[in-house]
Amino acid sequence: MTDLLSEDLVVPAGRSTTKEDAIREAGALLVGAGAVAPDYVDAMLAREQTVSTYMGSWLAIPHGTDEAKGTIRQSAICLIRYEHEIDWGGAGPVRVVVGIAGVGDEHLSLLSRIALVFTDAERVERLLAATTAADLTAILGEVEPA
Repeated sequence: MTDLLSEDLVVPAGRSTTKEDAIREAGALLVGAGAVAPDYVDAMLAREQTVSTYMGSWLAIPHGTDEAKGTIRQSAICLIRYEHEIDWGGAGPVRVVVGIAGVGDEHLSLLSRIALVFTDAERVERLLAATTAADLTAILGEVEPA
């Protein structure tokens, strides 16, 4: 598993109940890790207003706008699992939010791995049932990047 997704950036029981709060929760993890300036969270919310980051299979991948690239200090990815589904603005239900801050292409390998996990129904079910950060990262580690 890459350093971009350390266990301190994996939350097995998110607290948010709305799309906006889930984006803020992911953004706060990225800010707390020192990966982004606080303005990046506003850019994540702005991106969501123009293009939904809902990916299907219970997954949303919020990230900032291109204009916010300058507020990224280092690449990082966070993952938050929710016990109950969050309505992603009518796009579909979400139970896993993966927040991204990427410098260059550093984050693409992990995104590829996440995409492979979410195309496998059995892994998605195990991810949704996982209750620890270690379990969540282990499931992501089962697949090789494309």
